[in-house]
Amino acid sequence: FVSLLDEYIAQKAEREGLPTVAYFADKCCYSPKYFGELVKTETGRTAKSLISDRLLSAARQLLVDETFSITQISQHLGFEYPQHFVRFFKAQTGKTPSEYRKTA
Repeated sequence: FVSLLDEYIAQKAEREGLPTVAYFADKCCYSPKYFGELVKTETGRTAKSLISDRLLSAARQLLVDETFSITQISQHLGFEYPQHFVRFFKAQTGKTPSEYRKTA
């Protein structure tokens, strides 16, 4: 799941949008509910929280490189609108992407 998720973020998110639990459940030939239960049993965390963590990690890496604008980063990660990315990032870290970039 984690390797599929990393591959999705790197290669497909820009075209296909944010990764979903249903997408990965389908790739593994499980129902979304069963897949979520498997992930929770194995990791102690929900599939959705693991997806958020990986998105946040990718966002942090991209924000360090100042050649990309925040809008480009949000598009690369699959967010439909930059405001959604900013809201997601701030909810996770307590800082906006711009504030994070200044301290990184």
